[in-house]
Formats: sequence, structure tokens, C-alpha cells
Amino acid sequence: MNEKLPFSKYTAIGVMLFALFFGAGNLIFPALLGQNAGTNLWPAVAGFLITGVGLPLLGILAMGFSGSRNLQELASRVNPIYAIFFTSLLYLTIGPFFALPRTGTVAYEVGITPFVSEGFHQGGLLIFTLLFFIITLWFSLNPAKIVDNVGKILAPGLVILLVILLVTVVIRPMGTIQAPVGNYTNGAFVKGFLDGYNTMDAIASLVFGIIVINSVRSFGITTKGGIIRATTISGLIAISLLAAIYIGIAYMGATSTEAFGLSENGGPVLSNAASYYFGTFGLILLALLITLACLTTAIGLVTACAEYFQTLFPRFSYKSLVFFFVTISFIFANFGLTNIITFSVPVLMFLYPLAIVLMLLTFLSPLFNHKRIVYILTIAATFLISIFDGLKSLCQSLEIDYFGWMMPIVSFYEKTLPLYNEGLGWLLPALVVIIITAVVSRLLRASK
Repeated sequence: MNEKLPFSKYTAIGVMLFALFFGAGNLIFPALLGQNAGTNLWPAVAGFLITGVGLPLLGILAMGFSGSRNLQELASRVNPIYAIFFTSLLYLTIGPFFALPRTGTVAYEVGITPFVSEGFHQGGLLIFTLLFFIITLWFSLNPAKIVDNVGKILAPGLVILLVILLVTVVIRPMGTIQAPVGNYTNGAFVKGFLDGYNTMDAIASLVFGIIVINSVRSFGITTKGGIIRATTISGLIAISLLAAIYIGIAYMGATSTEAFGLSENGGPVLSNAASYYFGTFGLILLALLITLACLTTAIGLVTACAEYFQTLFPRFSYKSLVFFFVTISFIFANFGLTNIITFSVPVLMFLYPLAIVLMLLTFLSPLFNHKRIVYILTIAATFLISIFDGLKSLCQSLEIDYFGWMMPIVSFYEKTLPLYNEGLGWLLPALVVIIITAVVSRLLRASK
């Protein structure tokens, strides 16, 4: 059997994957990075691309390499209970807690805010998100081909508009790039690396991976090697498109600061640029495309979350779960985009290391004969560090002192763990535990 596909098929899968990844966070975070990084733009972008582009590809490949049917099955290599905890938290993060509310607030901030008076901002957000999530609810309860078809039209339309906007920015910048601010002044690469977490694409890739693999299988590719090859090529196409857009939007953000000042959350950067170059027509077109694109993303996220949690809690109907998730998303959306971003960071600081380590373990698993003890001890070591990263980030977000009982632990980590203050203190311990437990497990096997 021929396990290779025509390049056009790889392209089709890659574009589909790009459309799955391309959402609200892909627009606002590189713009915010560009504004804050200023003249340190390129090291910051390099760090951002590792977590915003490289890790999503790694996640897709990990799912193909593992042979698992879904994320919960892969995570059960650690422990079945942990698998439910990790998968549930991941779905809630890319669902009603953060990513879902963000679809509504980004659509409002980018598309609608320019047409709303400053004094009516909160009221406008309430009305817009109410309508936005009512439509999301209706389509999620009545799945129809129209959502897929509209999505296929909107994604290219939005990309074309962005390309025109970004090319215009390169030809005629809005202003000169300013000096970096905050943590971008020193350590721009690490700050960009951590900012890439905010896209949530790496954790989403562990869910999207199965969709890609099923698409590959639908073309007749069934062997593990063939699936990995196809997902690699398709994934490279998808992340190349993402990377190009990230770089362009980051540059746009960097050149916008002189003309419009620093943005609080990155949302206004696109609308300011559209207005600067194309006037009211550009704003209206951007508003229409961004709102509809965010709407199709929201419908997909609600559907995915409701379907997963129905498998965990069969006594709750799909419709009741849809109502629940849409209601929660509407409530959280009205806290505003800045607050959603602020409170998502602690969760991502906790969740991302666990996801990255699971990916690494998946690829290294054959070397230690898939021994569960390696998974358990490595995840445990990562958990004990990332949980405090999350709590520390929460305290910083709330602008409060660390909880009293945390101080000795955080102080110990700061003194002993390399890169801890940069948010990467979990990396070396995880690698050390993998190496030690893998070597021990192989020695024990050889002695039998």
C-alpha cells in the first residue's frame, strides 16, 4: 500500500489544522508582544515562536507517535485518575474558563470597541457577548454543515485581510519602533517564550491531534510511520502559516506604539491599524470577519467540551452541558479581556509544564519500555514545581504577597532550581528524573 499522499492532500490537512489553531489569541498576543518588546522584538518573537508554534507541532506529533485514541488515553499512562484530572482541566482551559470567553471579548475589543463610546464600554460588552453567546448556543444545540462551510470561507477571508494589512505595515510603517518595556528590557527571549503559553495552542494540539490523525487515516494512511510522516508534513505547513502571521502581527504591534501608545491587552492594535490604513471601511470589514471567525471557534469549543464531559458524566445530556458551558463563558466574558488574560496566566503556568513533559515522555517512552514509574515520577516532579509557579503567578496577578506557607518552598526553588525565576524551573528536574528512572528501569529489565 502506498503510504504517501500527494502534496495537495498534505496542504489540505495543513490548512485545516491552521484553521483549528487560528483563533482569538493568535491575533492579540503577538500584537501585545510587539508593542512591549519594541527594539527587542526579534529575540522576543523567537521565544514566542517556540511555544506558540513549535510546541503545537510537538503536540500533534506526540499524539500520532503515541497511537492513543485521545488525550485521556495518553495521559492514563501516568494514572487513570490523573488522566481525567489533566484532560478535564485542559478542556476547561481551552473551553469555558478562558479560551471560550476570550472569543467573545476579542471579537468585541477588536471589532466593536472602535464604534462604541468609552463611557458605554462595559454596557456594550454585555450586549454584544449576550448576542454572541446566544448565537453560539443555538448553533451548538443545532450542529449544521453551515458552521463548517462558513468557517472554511471565513478563515481564508480573515487571512487575506491580515496579509493585506501586514504587507501595508511593512511598506508603510505607522511609526518607528520604540524602546522595550517591563520584562522585555532584559530577558526578552524568555518573556516571549512564556507569552507563547497564552495562545493555548500547545495544549489544544493534544486535542486537535486526533482530528488530524483521523483526517490522515481517511486518505488511506494506516501505518504508524505513514501517519507520523503525514502529520509532520501537514503540521509544518500549518505552523509555517501561523509563524508568518505571528511575525507580521508582532512587527505591526512594534510599529504602532509611536502612533497609538501601548495597548492594555493587544486587542486595539489591529483595529487601530485597520483604521489607520483603510479608514471606516477597513474597520467594518475587520469587525465582520473577526466576529464571525470568533463565533465559529466558539461553537467548535462548546461542542468539543460538551462531548467530552458527556463521556465523563453520562447522566448529563449534551444539551444541558452546552447550556452550562455557554452560560459560564458569557459570565466570564463580561469580566473583560484584560482580566481573562490576567487570570489565565496562573493556570497556564501550572498546566503547560505538565503538557510539555507529557509530550517529551511520549517520544522517549520506547527508550524506557513504556514503564509507568517513569511517567509517574517525572509528572510528579513537574507537578510539585509547576503548582507553585501557578500559585506564585496568581499572587502576582492579584498583587498580593505570597501565601505564608509558600514562602519557604518558593525561596528553596529560587535558590536551587536553574531558570526558576524565568518560569522554567521545572525543566531540568523533569529531564533528570526521566534520565535516572529510565536508566534504572532498563538496568532492572536487563538483570532479570
